Amino acid sequence: MIKVKDLTKRYARTIAVDQISFEVEKGQIVGFLGPNGAGKTTTMRMLTCFLPPTSGSATVAGFDVLEQPLEVKKRIGYLPETPPLYPEMETADYLTFVGRIKGLSGSELNKRVDFVCERCAVADVKKRILGKLSKGYRQRVGLAQAIIHNPDVLILDEPTAGLDPKQINETRDLIKSLAGDHTIVLSTHILPEVEQTCQQVIIINRGKLVATDSVQNLQSRAGGAESVLVEVAGRNGNLDWSVVQKRLEQLRGVSRVHYKTSHANRNIFEVESQKGFVRGDLARAVVEAGWDLNELRPAAMSLEEIFLQLTGSEASVGPREVVAKGAD
Repeated sequence: MIKVKDLTKRYARTIAVDQISFEVEKGQIVGFLGPNGAGKTTTMRMLTCFLPPTSGSATVAGFDVLEQPLEVKKRIGYLPETPPLYPEMETADYLTFVGRIKGLSGSELNKRVDFVCERCAVADVKKRILGKLSKGYRQRVGLAQAIIHNPDVLILDEPTAGLDPKQINETRDLIKSLAGDHTIVLSTHILPEVEQTCQQVIIINRGKLVATDSVQNLQSRAGGAESVLVEVAGRNGNLDWSVVQKRLEQLRGVSRVHYKTSHANRNIFEVESQKGFVRGDLARAVVEAGWDLNELRPAAMSLEEIFLQLTGSEASVGPREVVAKGAD
């Protein structure tokens, strides 16, 4: 659905996007990540024909962004970080106006306005002035205008920026429901949003592509050590977690044992080891010590850790928060 090859954008002596290449399959939701100034927004603007590339090529739904920009625009729905709303218009009038620009008319236009209002949960504010709507409603109206013409591709730049947790969940569920019918490229700094919503991740840094893969594959490729989560329980009363930790640290190949938590006589540890470490040795050590092995599973590297590792970013990362602040 989207094919990008050696796409480049130069401004005088600055290279904003440097020969990036990737593909997005039909119906996928793709997370587009990168720190400040990485080139995300510039790439999105080239894909939407807002900016011409300096070199390279990009096609959307089979149409070239340089040679057939009007055909590309017909097949794209775009939601910039700030929704392009007219604050003095009513919601339904605004969506009707956008639909006409997109080539809709008559009964088809009326049906699409009603459909996107229901789909984006703004039917109850159809007669409200846009300037008086809450941030969450304005964001959903922005999404409604992006899908009014039922485009093949949706490009969403920070679609949950400034929303409260309830609104974020509602918008996230809406985006997930649009997959399949639409191919979606989603730019965001909220990494849990990518993990919960996207099937593929594209990471760029300083204009260069540094990774493109599924979240699961990135997690398995990242790092030079294996990490597993182990849950150990005592058979007779409480079990001192420090005793378990000391026993696990003695195993050959184990580089670090991190105690995570205890609950109802169950102790959970994260065990880091060398590549190729036999998990059977770990299980055997627990059982031979007379403890119960409740769980032994891979500890996936978080997307935040992968992001920081691949980009070398020093941006602060809070729990379930943003990785970098602002946008390109």
